[in-house]
Amino acid sequence: MSDLKHEIQRRRTFAIISHPDAGKTTLTEKLLLYGGAIREAGSVKARRGGHSATSDWMDIEKKRGISITSSALQFEYDGYCVNLLDTPGHQDFSEDTYRTLVAADAALMLIDGAKGVEPQTIKLFKVCRDRGIPIVTVVNKMDRPARPALDLMDEVEKVLGITVTPASWPIGSGDSFRGVYSLKDKNVLLFERTAHNATKAAVQTTGPEDPQLKEQLGERAHKQLIEDLQMVEQCVMPFDLELFLQQQQSPMFFCSALVNFGVETILQRFLEIAPAPGPLPTLDGEVPPESPFFSGFVYKVAANMDKMHRDRIAFLRVTSGHFERGMAAKHLRMGRDVRLSHPHRFFGQERVSIEDAWPGDVIGLINPGMFRVGDVLSSGPSFEVRNFPRFPPEIFAQVAPREPSMAKGFTKGLQQLGEEGVVQIFWPRIGAREPVLGAVGELQLEVFQSRLESEYGVSLRLDRKAWTRARWVENVTDEVLEILPMVVKDEADRFVALFHSDFEIDYAKSRYKGLELFETPPAEEDIGR
Repeated sequence: MSDLKHEIQRRRTFAIISHPDAGKTTLTEKLLLYGGAIREAGSVKARRGGHSATSDWMDIEKKRGISITSSALQFEYDGYCVNLLDTPGHQDFSEDTYRTLVAADAALMLIDGAKGVEPQTIKLFKVCRDRGIPIVTVVNKMDRPARPALDLMDEVEKVLGITVTPASWPIGSGDSFRGVYSLKDKNVLLFERTAHNATKAAVQTTGPEDPQLKEQLGERAHKQLIEDLQMVEQCVMPFDLELFLQQQQSPMFFCSALVNFGVETILQRFLEIAPAPGPLPTLDGEVPPESPFFSGFVYKVAANMDKMHRDRIAFLRVTSGHFERGMAAKHLRMGRDVRLSHPHRFFGQERVSIEDAWPGDVIGLINPGMFRVGDVLSSGPSFEVRNFPRFPPEIFAQVAPREPSMAKGFTKGLQQLGEEGVVQIFWPRIGAREPVLGAVGELQLEVFQSRLESEYGVSLRLDRKAWTRARWVENVTDEVLEILPMVVKDEADRFVALFHSDFEIDYAKSRYKGLELFETPPAEEDIGR
C-alpha cells in the first residue's frame, strides 16, 4: 500500500488543449525536450532521420504538419512520472480530444499571444470545466507581436469566466521578447536562441533590479518591466492552490514554444501544482485510486500504429490499484474475465512491453476486437461509468471499394477505423448495403480515405450525400419508420434518422407526437430495438 500511495502521488497525467495553430504540437515537443524524453525537438530520441514531431506519427500528419490523432507519452522528470496525453489539434477531430480529456487529471490551455481566446478554446475549456479538470493557461508565440499581457488576462476572465493570475510575466514580445519573470521565484529568466531551436535555450537568471539587466534590456524596456511587476504585485490576486484545484483560478504563463523561451518554467511549476490522479466517478459513487484492486477504462482505440505489427491497440487509463502483466480482470461490458498478457507503453508510435503500471498511467492492450471506447476492466467489484462524449455527424457519404477484389480489405478497414472513431459508420436498413460514413468535419473523410488506401490497399468510391443531421431514435415503431425520410443503424444496431435540415426534424416531430430524437446515442441497454 505504501508503494501504491507513493506511485500515485508522484504521477501527473494531463492533456494540452488549444485552438488549431496555437502551437500545441510544438509545445508538446518542447516539454518532451525539457523533460529529457528526447534529445532534439523534431526527432524521437534522436534516432530517426526526419523532423516530424514525436506525437505526430501518421503519414498524413507528417505531410500536412497537423495533429489528427491522440497519443500517450510518458517520461520521468525531477521525481515525477509524467503522462502527457497528446490530443488532435484539428477541430474536425474534437471528439477524440474530448474522450482524451476524460483520461486527464489536469489541462494546459494554450492560446495564441496575438489571437487570444478562440472558438475551439472555448469549447474545450467547457469540457474541462464539466469534467472538473484544473486548467493552467499558457500564452504562446510571444516571439511574435502579441497583445499586452493584461489584455489577454482580461479576455480569458471575461470570455471563460475564470479568475486568472500570472505565474510568469513576459519581458517584451516579438523581436524584443527576451524571457520571463517567475513570480514564484522572483527571478528574471533571460534566454538565448539555439540552432534551429532544436535544443534547450541557454538561460541567465538574475533579479529585476540588477544593473546588468537594465543594461541588457535598455532603460525604456527595463522601466516598463519594473512598472509591470509593481502593478502585478499590488493589483493582481495571488495564486491560491485550492482555488486552482477547484477550477476557480487559472495561473497564466507566457512563453515561446518555438524558440524554447519559458517552457521549462511551465513544466516545473505545473508539476508542482497539478493534482495527482484522483478518484474515478461511477454511477454508484467513486473508485479511489488507492483502492486495493486494479481498475481502468478504455478511452481510445487505434489501428495500425506500427506497420510491422498491423494490430489494434486499446488505450487504457489505470484508475486504481496496481496493474501487473498477465493479471486477470473482468471485462464489465462483456461480463467475463480476460487475461492482460501483452501490455505496452507508448512514446508516440514506438512501443515497449511493460511489467506493471499505476493509477494515472496509460497502457496499450492488444485489441482483437474485444475493447471499445468506454469499456471498464476491474479485478475487484463491478461498476459503471458514464457515457463517453459522442458528436452528431454533419457530413455524410456512401462508400464502396472501387474494385471487387478490394472487398476483404474494405471490410477490415471499415471495421477497424470505425472502432477507432475516425468516422461514424451507419448501415442502411433497406436497399443497397453500402455503408454510410458520418463525420463532424471534412478532414475526417479525407483521413479515412487516405488511411484506407495506405494501410489497407483500398481505393474508395465515395458518393457525398446531402444529409446534415443525425438523430438517434427511441421507441421505434413501424409508423415512426414510415414518417422518417431516411433511417439507418449504427454499429450497436441502434436506429438513427438522417435529415437534411432542422425544418425536416421539426416536420417529423409534428407528424408524430411524442417522437424522441437525440443528438447523441442513449445507452445501448436503454435503446428501443
